[in-house]
Amino acid sequence: MFGCGSSQDILFIPACLLLTKSNPVLEAFGNAKTVRNDNSSRFGKFVEIQFDKYGRISGAAIRTYLLEKSRVCQISDPERNYHCFYLLCASPPEEKEKYKLGDPRSFHYLNQSSCYELAGVNAAQEYLSTKRAMDIVGISQEEQDAIFRVIAAILHLGNIKFEKSEEETDSSVLADKDSKFHLETTAELLMCDSNAVEVALCKRVMITPEEIIERSLDPVAATVSRDGLAKTLYSRLFDWLVQKINLSIGQDSNSKCLIGVLDIYGFESFQTNSFEQFCINFTNEKLQQHFNQHVFKMEQEEYTKEAIDWSYLEFVDNQDVLDLIEKKPGGIIALLDEACMFPKSTHETFSTKLYQTFKDHKRFIKPKLARSDFTVVHYAGVVQYQSEHFIDKNKDYVVPEHQVMLSTSKCSFVSGLFPPLSEETAKSAKFSSIGSRFKLQLQHLMEALNLTEPHYIRCVKPNTLLKPGIFENMNVMHQLRSGGVLEAVRIKCAGFPTHRTFHEFLTRVGILAPEILRGNFEEKESCKMILEKIGLTGYQIGQTKLFLRAGHMAELDARRAYMLSNSATIIQKHTRTHFSQKRYTTLRKSSLFLQSICRGELARRQYYHMKRKAAAIKIQAYTRGRIARKCYSEMKTSVVVLQSGFQAMAARRARDKFRHIRQTRSSTIIQSYWRRHKALVDYQNLKKASIISQSVNHSNDEQEQKVMEISVENESTAMEESSNSLREESSSSFQDNERIEAIKDFSSPIIDAERNEAIRDCSSPHRDTESNENIRDFSSPLGDTEKIEALSAEIKTLKFMLQEEKQKTDEYERKYVEAQGSSEELRKKLTETEKRVYQLQDSLNRMISSMSSQVAELKTILSTSSRLSSTFRPIARVDVASSNSDSSSTDSDFTFPAPVANSEALSSTQLVVQDVTAAEGSGSGSEKEASGETTKKVREKDEGCIG
Repeated sequence: MFGCGSSQDILFIPACLLLTKSNPVLEAFGNAKTVRNDNSSRFGKFVEIQFDKYGRISGAAIRTYLLEKSRVCQISDPERNYHCFYLLCASPPEEKEKYKLGDPRSFHYLNQSSCYELAGVNAAQEYLSTKRAMDIVGISQEEQDAIFRVIAAILHLGNIKFEKSEEETDSSVLADKDSKFHLETTAELLMCDSNAVEVALCKRVMITPEEIIERSLDPVAATVSRDGLAKTLYSRLFDWLVQKINLSIGQDSNSKCLIGVLDIYGFESFQTNSFEQFCINFTNEKLQQHFNQHVFKMEQEEYTKEAIDWSYLEFVDNQDVLDLIEKKPGGIIALLDEACMFPKSTHETFSTKLYQTFKDHKRFIKPKLARSDFTVVHYAGVVQYQSEHFIDKNKDYVVPEHQVMLSTSKCSFVSGLFPPLSEETAKSAKFSSIGSRFKLQLQHLMEALNLTEPHYIRCVKPNTLLKPGIFENMNVMHQLRSGGVLEAVRIKCAGFPTHRTFHEFLTRVGILAPEILRGNFEEKESCKMILEKIGLTGYQIGQTKLFLRAGHMAELDARRAYMLSNSATIIQKHTRTHFSQKRYTTLRKSSLFLQSICRGELARRQYYHMKRKAAAIKIQAYTRGRIARKCYSEMKTSVVVLQSGFQAMAARRARDKFRHIRQTRSSTIIQSYWRRHKALVDYQNLKKASIISQSVNHSNDEQEQKVMEISVENESTAMEESSNSLREESSSSFQDNERIEAIKDFSSPIIDAERNEAIRDCSSPHRDTESNENIRDFSSPLGDTEKIEALSAEIKTLKFMLQEEKQKTDEYERKYVEAQGSSEELRKKLTETEKRVYQLQDSLNRMISSMSSQVAELKTILSTSSRLSSTFRPIARVDVASSNSDSSSTDSDFTFPAPVANSEALSSTQLVVQDVTAAEGSGSGSEKEASGETTKKVREKDEGCIG
């Protein structure tokens, strides 16, 4: 696990990892939010990354410059103090209880500004990240606990307030109980005696040759002493962190090459500029001088060394500003150190001394309306400084009382920050100027930079709102001008911004003239020939380098890129052609192979399907044959059965016919014998009668005549009854056709039977001949012949009457058929008449509804007009409900004649149509009943006509 603190474990941790993980620690304790940046470094940092002979990172070192200690005690809105104070206040509850911390708003060193949180930053997570980074860089848990105890002690120290003592003059005591609590908490965290802490803050010891004098401090001096103790604690803690990180990373004393990264604050100009801004801008003046020397002076030196024809480049040199600030014995820093030596010096006396010394300096300006301010014209702009706290902030020494109190702490970490000093060291270190020490640090930094080849990175902020997507032109231009970028661009463009050795130039641009490279020319001559071929002018050729004007290299690069693009296009064309041909050949082979496989597969599938089809056809043929044979067998069986049935039926019919013929023949024979017997009996009777009594012949003849008349009357009566029944049935055929057909079927066989029998009896010649023969055979000379003739005549008469009856029957049948046709036509006419009646009713109803609506509108109009004019006679309103009133006096009732089949129906039947407005629910029912009655009457009349 990383970060146990021992040197053996640290060796296994790569230096690059330790260097990377040290950034969160240094940012937490050395960065703060300013007006322009949420994470601004309030100290200068120079990181040396050391490499071994294999080019691997072998060590690193971090050097810091001018930590802004005054920020611990004084901050302005909306800035913040260092991040570590807010991270500790956001620590877990158990740690806050351990350090007796609370909300940042409750501490004086933090509540001077209204900004306590940063947007998008979680202080609790950042606190844990910082602790993990401290573990990795080798800071143990005990050391971390001591570090956060010191941070918490500084916060509690800022809440200690003083007031004047009532017992002694010019002395101070604690203001209230809260101050007492914070004093005791500070002593507890620092593991010091609370009384010793109070004495160190409120007392001072003056050592004279004669005696040691102890004097009290007033509340203002005690507050200054408190703030001085807080700044000293924080400064020593930060220096310890840097030293601990350097020890953890380790340095390679045998390293021959290094990369230095200088991360330092930029030029600052605020509304209130104090000693910190003065030192920061002094640092930027030094760096700008180094930039000028490297970029401009070295540029001109190179021109001279290469012996080219050039003109002197003018640039703004800031050496006079540096002399104004750091020159001895007349610079601003020297005068500030001199003022710090005198106890009675104030910022006003210091400002007066500056006015007198630099009244003729062109870089120093005295403001007209300020008594202690002074203005310095820097390379980046004019900055006005307020000198109120210059003297206090320039003094960098530890109060002996604070040194003694902290060195006796029971916490080894705190006592280690303030080791005891010897008397000689204490006397020599009584006063130390921050300005002088910072100037010495800058001198060492410049020496280190001069030993390296510098590369400059200018950081430009797009806006002051700290938001993305916003670009402020004036702000960016000010930063570029302040950083000397615009001046560098101007000077570079005025000279020869591009320097290339002959070899580098030929290597890069020789592609533009390959024939020159193939020739045996010197490098200088080859460069000249290439430039002449291209047609560039204004360049200079030195001893070892080629100097090009602004834009020359861009043009050469454009030509080179164009040629490379064309060459690349040709190469790509041939390469793509080759690959395309290769791909085409491969694809063609693959496609042929796949096609052969596919064709084989398709042929196999086609053969398989053909085979299945042939098999299916064969199966179908066999199946259809079997089905056909089965159907044939069934049909044959059925036909045989039917034939046997029909043959049996025909045989039965033939048998019945033969039987009927035999029966008919037998009956004929029987009838003939019967008639012969009857005739013989009759003849014998007649013969006996004629013999017995001749006298009664006439009476017998009359009796026979009567018998014949009775029989004829009976036959005529039957014919009349049949004709009457036919007439009655023909008259009622209009009502029931089926009934008429039944009567016809029933009467016709009776008439046919009687007619056939009469014809058979009367017209059969065989029978007549037989009877005549019999009569002749048995006739007697007493008058049988006359009787037979009389009977024959009578039979002829009956035949004639029967013939007339048949004609009458045919005539009746013809009339019946005609009556039936006429009844059908009348029925059709009746149906059409009913349809027309219904249509007429519908049209009359629609007309009546429209007329009723018109009548209602007319009534409304008339009623309105009657209201307007009193001279008009009022029109009586038709009562809708009184539909039974007199039809002649109402507007809602209309009568129309209903169409009927004859004149009687037309005269008797009337169709009454009532007004729709008067009927409402009952009108439809009455109309249906009226139409039904009318239809019934029409049908009755039609039937009467047919009858």
